[in-house]
Amino acid sequence: MFSSLKSLGALNKYLIHYKYYLLGGIVFIGISNYFRVLQPKYFREALDMIIETVPMYNMVSGSDDAHILYGYIVKNIMWFGVFVILQALIMGIFMYFMRQTIIVMSRLIEYDMRKEMYAHAQYLDTNFYKQNATGDLMARFTEDVSRVRQYLGPSLLYGFNLITLFVLVIYAMYEVNPTLATYSLLPLPFLSWSIFKISEKINHQSSIIQTQLSKLSTLSLEILSGIRDVKSYAQEGRMQQYFAEETEIYLKKNIDRTKVDSMFFPIIVLVIGISSVFTLWIGSNQVIMGDVTPGNIAEFFIYITLLTWPITALGWTASLVQQAAASQKRINEFLETDNSLENGVEQLHSINHDIHFENVSLTYPDTGITAIKEVSFTLSKGNKTAIIGETASGKSTIAYLLMQLYRPDQGTIKLGDQNIADFSIESWRDKIGYVPQDSFLFSDSVKNNISFGLQDEARYDHIEKYADHASVHEDIMTLPKDYHTMGGERGVTLSGGQKQRISLARSLITQPELLILDNSLSAVDTDTEQRISNYLKSIDNDLTMVIITQRINNIIHYDRIITMSEGRVIENGTHEELLAAKGYYYNLYQKLNKAD
Repeated sequence: MFSSLKSLGALNKYLIHYKYYLLGGIVFIGISNYFRVLQPKYFREALDMIIETVPMYNMVSGSDDAHILYGYIVKNIMWFGVFVILQALIMGIFMYFMRQTIIVMSRLIEYDMRKEMYAHAQYLDTNFYKQNATGDLMARFTEDVSRVRQYLGPSLLYGFNLITLFVLVIYAMYEVNPTLATYSLLPLPFLSWSIFKISEKINHQSSIIQTQLSKLSTLSLEILSGIRDVKSYAQEGRMQQYFAEETEIYLKKNIDRTKVDSMFFPIIVLVIGISSVFTLWIGSNQVIMGDVTPGNIAEFFIYITLLTWPITALGWTASLVQQAAASQKRINEFLETDNSLENGVEQLHSINHDIHFENVSLTYPDTGITAIKEVSFTLSKGNKTAIIGETASGKSTIAYLLMQLYRPDQGTIKLGDQNIADFSIESWRDKIGYVPQDSFLFSDSVKNNISFGLQDEARYDHIEKYADHASVHEDIMTLPKDYHTMGGERGVTLSGGQKQRISLARSLITQPELLILDNSLSAVDTDTEQRISNYLKSIDNDLTMVIITQRINNIIHYDRIITMSEGRVIENGTHEELLAAKGYYYNLYQKLNKAD
């Protein structure tokens, strides 16, 4: 059990940061419980006063002075009531402050944790996201963080409340009568042992439940993201059954933990009942011997009652701690994951040199597939280069390497004479415009999707201009709210061609120094592609452009054409040079002419 709680040590930095909230909360808990423990003393004094004075009043009830004694009794009872209410009021005020410190602290830490996790998620590389399911990551950001907050808030609050109340109550009990206090508290060690054993089971089951919840989150995300495919293949029933089976597993695991949780309260009630019996039995003998008063027995019953809720909360708190430990372990695993790409330290101010691939090879770490082998070529500054080839020839891998999503296993990629890995990834990507084949759009307006990469607010006025350059302006104007139309999740309300062109406009408006188009016009018709190609040809020669494509009809005027096969460069030259070589490109061009 204790080894499983080590994961919670990662929270110490937050507790130190918010130490004044924590210390203040502990002080307020102590003061609140001090006034709570005073109340049984007033009840004892009131009861003893009544037991002593009522028989006297009964003896003189017929006399003329009986009203004096009656008034004395009523006056004292009223004063006891005033003191109890006043103490309850003071106790309530400090209970309010203890929640305003510890619970607020837990919310602040929850906020900081989510910020830290999001920043780390931004830092991690592409390989991490290929190996980890999105649903599992979302569960860590939501469910796991919430469970940890329960530990930092209610769990700590009730834990400190239990400790301070136990100390004050036990001190008060032993101050009255050590023998009676010992017998009253005798069953408590059994309660502690029971909670320890039950908590071990809860910790184990909590880990299993969190894993299954992550699986459910991933499954839900995949089904909802691919709902069109599910419907297209009429697989609604099958997917519903699959989801129901996984949900049933989650249900059963939760029921198993609930069975363990349900043992807490019966054990606590049993222990409190035994303690009450001991108090009555031993207390009666102590009254007979004159060591305590009847009011002391009532006082002890109130003390036991005061301990009932903290002891009851102990089981719930122990359960929260165990669940938080399991969740924090998953969070720690995520935060301790390192980026496989070492970030450079130099800031890139401009891509003002040629880019050289020198014997570059890459094997994808997640699949073990060798994508490219000993590739060498040069992307000249201001030139337009096309990369073509058969499927799985390594074309897109070139784009990934240029984006520094991966680093070569062998060889180097240089900007002039300097390895691009020497530059910070952020400053390098800031100079690049990248348009993938599978364009991603946010659940936002078309305008905001196009302006996503802008940092210069002055360029917001050029959105329509660059949408026109991407040949999507006319399409946007036909939408219900033109540029203010919501694209839906992942742009689901737009066609594939519209999404590609909006993504292209988003890249163009940032005025990149290196533009990479990775099959980004595959979903547009030939005429539209021609219009876009004409604009790309007219762009200032300072822009270095790389287009990865299967179509060759719009690349014949490019400065350089590279053909790839099985991860290697097999041809490299101008349109005329490749035709003269009569190789792969020549055959592809001949097929295009026959088709025309």
